[in-house]
Amino acid sequence: MKMLTLDKIYHASYVLKDAIRPTDMINATNLSDDCQIYLKTENLQITGAFKARGAYYKISQLSDEERAKGVIACSAGNHAQGVARAAQKYGIKSLICMPDSAPISKVEATKSYGAEVCLVEGTYDDAHDKAVELQKTTGATFIHPFDDELVIAGQGTIGLEILEQLPDVDAVIVPIGGGGLISGIAYTIKKLNPHVKVYGVQSAGAPSMYLSIAHQQIETLDSVNTFADGIAVKTPGELTFEFCKQYVDEIMTVSDDELATAILTLIEKQKLISEGAGAVSVAAALFDKFAIKGKKVCCLVSGGNIDVTILSRVIDRGLQKTGRLAEFTIALTDKPGELQNVSRIISKLGANVVAVSHDRADLNTDINSCYLRISLETRNHEHIQKIKDELIRHGYKIVQ
Repeated sequence: MKMLTLDKIYHASYVLKDAIRPTDMINATNLSDDCQIYLKTENLQITGAFKARGAYYKISQLSDEERAKGVIACSAGNHAQGVARAAQKYGIKSLICMPDSAPISKVEATKSYGAEVCLVEGTYDDAHDKAVELQKTTGATFIHPFDDELVIAGQGTIGLEILEQLPDVDAVIVPIGGGGLISGIAYTIKKLNPHVKVYGVQSAGAPSMYLSIAHQQIETLDSVNTFADGIAVKTPGELTFEFCKQYVDEIMTVSDDELATAILTLIEKQKLISEGAGAVSVAAALFDKFAIKGKKVCCLVSGGNIDVTILSRVIDRGLQKTGRLAEFTIALTDKPGELQNVSRIISKLGANVVAVSHDRADLNTDINSCYLRISLETRNHEHIQKIKDELIRHGYKIVQ
């Protein structure tokens, strides 16, 4: 930690001047009534994520001898693209180990920058172990995605931009995977304005830093379970653990359902696409994870590289979470007109039927009965309850 200084972060900002774009700070007036949310849009960064900063600065500082041997990295996708792009710019050979579960879009984007990709069975941590093994045989320089002071310095340039764009900010909410991003931002902000709160957010399915800080020692998770692949890290870094202990005010977690709601909210209200890892900060603000009522809050949207197949499922989950999509199973007497009657009730209450399944074969039903499974577009949870109450009032039994 002693090697990281504000001078190094300012130097990184100078080096990155022509390599990345200073991303916009958007005043998101329609996201919350309780606090004033601003979005730092690193999802609009070159390569679609903040990782381009740290990777580029690290590679820019390599010696000619190190560049001649090439670089190797491990990544769930965003660091991979950052390393591959920087290596391409400097004419360096790059090999990236990625988990075989990484979104195809991230794998192909990494290859498009000229990198060789090695897919590894398992999680990010398995890809890390493979990269370390290959590094020993190739002699290439290992570009760690988070536990490296030069990488952290590169990410710290976001802290400089936040304070320049929003000098009176009260709190900054930052996603945490391995911890490189929040380490750079927290160090920078606390050194320049210690009154600003810096909060970290992890997925509840991958709470490695959250648990490590809570127990005051680095902990390794047995497994991770979240669609936020960019922060699905089993073990936080040694450096980043120390930075978080010293400079981060509080760390909380959000569920995948809360995360899906945040992604949908960003799409609908801000016309922004975020990946799961990028939206945890917004989810934390929306679901009151921190004491930010009445505060001016910067939520860092750290990346936008979400696979479109995942995005469609996330939107559906977000719609269900907010009461915009509902599914009922109704037990009916199997006679003419019942489906029409149910449809009439739903129509009068302003809901839209999007899918219907009529099942006579279920062994749990009476011989003269059936199950009607129906999907509806609704306004909110109150609207859903009103429809259920009206169906029950007309004598229909809702099974689930």
